[in-house]
Amino acid sequence: MTSTDSAQQPTDAPAKAPAKDPWDLPDVSGLVVGVLGGTGPQGKGLAYRLARAGQKVIIGSRAAERAQAAAEELGHGVEGADNAECARRSDIVIVAVPWEGHGKTLESLREDLVGKLVVDCVNPLGFDKKGAYALKPQEGSAAEQAAALLPESRVTAAFHHLSAVLLEDPAIDEIDTDVMVLGEDRADVEIVQALAGRIPGMRGIFAGRLRNAHQVESLVANLISVNRRYKAHAGLRVTDV
Repeated sequence: MTSTDSAQQPTDAPAKAPAKDPWDLPDVSGLVVGVLGGTGPQGKGLAYRLARAGQKVIIGSRAAERAQAAAEELGHGVEGADNAECARRSDIVIVAVPWEGHGKTLESLREDLVGKLVVDCVNPLGFDKKGAYALKPQEGSAAEQAAALLPESRVTAAFHHLSAVLLEDPAIDEIDTDVMVLGEDRADVEIVQALAGRIPGMRGIFAGRLRNAHQVESLVANLISVNRRYKAHAGLRVTDV
């Protein structure tokens, strides 16, 4: 066989796989969602919206009785439990506790959250006479603090820029906003994106790894300023995607 003959032989190189559609997200309708801090405005609002969309939701509180009372108020099959039971019974756990208790709460639930997909939506903020301003935790962000405290959990960050007023209002059918989702594992991020998409009007948008969570959390201080100036409940829309 000549060199020319050899050059004409077909190759066995595999065909390049087509790129995955970024909007091809998993079905999360059968997953149980727990909301730590589910008796506060943000957590309660998220629990209400997800349950209203058909998701199975458990809200957690330090006191089970308080969680159960809030669950009865929300309806739509929402259940209430103490934080530990909420974490154990859930597939996805949304952390919506006040920043002041963030680290202590997660540290106390480390064993209960092993293997769980944790979604941190806490915004470290301070307030003074000039208004809201961002705080920067030693770890870099609330989400990175969660990842450091929960080494055996799958930590993501999302749901930072939602108005609790809109979430809790039963007269509003759609929440017109995008949710920026961050995480280290793309499959986990896509689960959270899909969960956000369960709420009518809402989209989950991939926004990078956890090292970029600080600026996402910090943006809430700007939205608070927008809301005060314009008497609004501002959210975010990402264009051209």
